[in-house]
Amino acid sequence: MARRREQVLDAGIQVLGSEGARRLTYQAVDTAAGVPSGTTSNYFRNRAALIDGILDHLQVLERRDWEHFAAAATPADAGELAGTVTRFLQYATGPERARTAARFALYLEATARPELRPTLTRGRETVAGWGAEWLQRFGSPTPRRHCELLFDYMDGVAFHQLAFPAEDFDPGPGIRELLRGLLG
Repeated sequence: MARRREQVLDAGIQVLGSEGARRLTYQAVDTAAGVPSGTTSNYFRNRAALIDGILDHLQVLERRDWEHFAAAATPADAGELAGTVTRFLQYATGPERARTAARFALYLEATARPELRPTLTRGRETVAGWGAEWLQRFGSPTPRRHCELLFDYMDGVAFHQLAFPAEDFDPGPGIRELLRGLLG
């Protein structure tokens, strides 16, 4: 039963991220999940509940990814940190393109449903802890603020790549330049 719910949520992320919020319907999610018609509505009684479920599931998946990247990355300097961030952005806008687009769609949904903001904020804050720790280690006088700037830049770069995909996408030079500016 839990596996079927996760299957539906994975499909919901895929639909939201690849087809947009207007196409997020029970029927579209059922079809994407390859489950019998009505399955999504059995788990989520209304659209708001479906979006809440997608948001919670997305937070779990993104936290898992960040934990994986953080565990695999032990940058020795700002250059290695730039490489780690670059690889993450390429992953987020490549293999996990739909998931990243779904997150941006949820940001927009939060403009109409402010109750989504705390969950979105918690997800970002968790990751900001790791980022601030790395930036402090590399000499940032204001690691939390610098991490916010880095994340805002990453969001902008990811959004631009999703909206205007470039085959030769390489955020590395911009990331390195930003980190040089922040870290002196």
